[in-house]
Amino acid sequence: MAEFLTANDKRDAYCAELSVADLGKRVCVMGWVQKQRDLGALIFIDLRDRTGIVQLAFDDKTDRKIFDEAFGIRAEYTLCAKGVVRRRGEGAVNKNIPTGEIEIAVDELKVLSASATPPFEIVENSNVNAELRLKYRYLDLRRPDMQRNIIARSRIGKIARDYYAANGFIDIETPNLCKPTPEGARDYLVPSRVHQGKFYALPQSPQLYKQLLMVSGYDRYFQIARCFRDEDLRADRQPEFTQIDTEMSFVTADDVMKMHEGFIKYLFREYFGRELEYDFIRMPYAEAMNRFGSDKPDIRFGFELTDISEDVKNTEFKVFAGTIANGGSVRGINVKGGARFSRKEIDSLTEVAKTYKAKGLAGLKWSDNGDISSSYAKFLTEEENEAVKKTLGAEAGDLLLIVADKNKVVFDALGALRCECAKRMGFLDPMDFKFLWVTEFPLLEYSEEDERFYAMHHPFTAPMDEDLQYLDSDPARVRAKAYDIVLNGTELGGGSVRIHDCEIQSKMFSVLGMSEEEANDKFGYLIEAFKYGVPPHGGLAFGFDRLVTLLLGLEDIRDVIAFPKVQNASELMTKCPSEPDPKGLAELGIAIVAEGE
Repeated sequence: MAEFLTANDKRDAYCAELSVADLGKRVCVMGWVQKQRDLGALIFIDLRDRTGIVQLAFDDKTDRKIFDEAFGIRAEYTLCAKGVVRRRGEGAVNKNIPTGEIEIAVDELKVLSASATPPFEIVENSNVNAELRLKYRYLDLRRPDMQRNIIARSRIGKIARDYYAANGFIDIETPNLCKPTPEGARDYLVPSRVHQGKFYALPQSPQLYKQLLMVSGYDRYFQIARCFRDEDLRADRQPEFTQIDTEMSFVTADDVMKMHEGFIKYLFREYFGRELEYDFIRMPYAEAMNRFGSDKPDIRFGFELTDISEDVKNTEFKVFAGTIANGGSVRGINVKGGARFSRKEIDSLTEVAKTYKAKGLAGLKWSDNGDISSSYAKFLTEEENEAVKKTLGAEAGDLLLIVADKNKVVFDALGALRCECAKRMGFLDPMDFKFLWVTEFPLLEYSEEDERFYAMHHPFTAPMDEDLQYLDSDPARVRAKAYDIVLNGTELGGGSVRIHDCEIQSKMFSVLGMSEEEANDKFGYLIEAFKYGVPPHGGLAFGFDRLVTLLLGLEDIRDVIAFPKVQNASELMTKCPSEPDPKGLAELGIAIVAEGE
């Protein structure tokens, strides 16, 4: 039977905070049993809390009743133990833990609760499958590595609050029940009982509210905000997630980037004790795509894209020449040292390229001994082959990978291949942090399927001043005052300077195919607010989950979220989503019908 704490049971020490400095001190510790070791005349219990482990000792000097109780204790029992800190016996020191020189000679013991045998052992870096871990997440969260992750997340959040508060930002909460948002991902809708037939949406971001706060005169806004998007999951995406969300008035894009670059440098100083004594690279979108095939380039390694279209535009090899004639390009990467890859490995790289819609992958392997094997060389003249090798900077030991297709396919495929090759060659040290800004994004992107333009970021992003003239005549040419901060091939955050001119905002809605009536229906409150004096403003939101994941050198954001969802947006522990109570549905005026009824 569980025992209860009394007024005299006050924990005065965390397990792993005890040391030889506490010798002779009587302490009270509480936590969970990691393991119990019965040596006959001696019993040892490793007691664990969120700081680590301390050893409890029971011997011939221990009260017999307490000794017998210790004999029956098993893993994950919850204990309250009191006793005197003493040195461990000679030869019993454990140098692998901070408390390895000491133990507690227990003279009072309470079993606060017993435990069933857990479905997996509570140990660091468990290799238990993810589904079982998430089903018993409350046990998984007891593991030391998971506790370090969650505590690190808390600490990073505090550092963020400290930085933005010190720089004059005001922490303001915005609503979680909002007007549904068009022009973005799918909303999670919440039915209203009071207004039957009408729905709130959970916020995809606080975007419009924070812009309205700028109209309201709160010129520096900050919030660690919960956001919701009903979209497919990836390793770095969840249906509900957290942003470090900001907005500033009377600023340019340069002001916003400097402020948030300052946050990253402050974070590294406070969390790692490390100075980032350099200004982050600023790279226009077009350059990022041409050099790295990605708008979130990983710059920890080379393997940059090179256009070889000029070298092969007149070739008789139709795969190359035909692509160029049809408006595409032929580009390649030089994987320095890539000649180590086997034929089987190169074939698997072809399959990677095909997942990005490339029709194939041309390659040349130049072995260290001078042998050359190639899938395309026999179709080119000697002069063309030499030109390709020269342009790509090829030499013995290299692997050339070439894709010929529409530019989007070429960029996507080669951008992915350069990262895949670097991963296989062991170049991706997760603790080698390389930051950069990607700027001057296209304002709009055209959908062939829908035959219309969509905002690349959102409809409130300002065009670059010099490109305003093309908004009507050539919308695809217009660049945005937008910027993403990128770390090691992952977008950490993104933002833009916003449109603050009513005429430009109306024109933007028109370019996106919205009538004046539709724009007023969707954004009337913003349009109305903009009649009353709008400051130039801009902001940025960091993906907080991604930021913590990358700083800790992890691969999956689920490892820094206490209760995450799985691939199909369900939670295995609580088994949500679940069927609602029929009475509740009736009160909302909602009926669930089978598809097709």
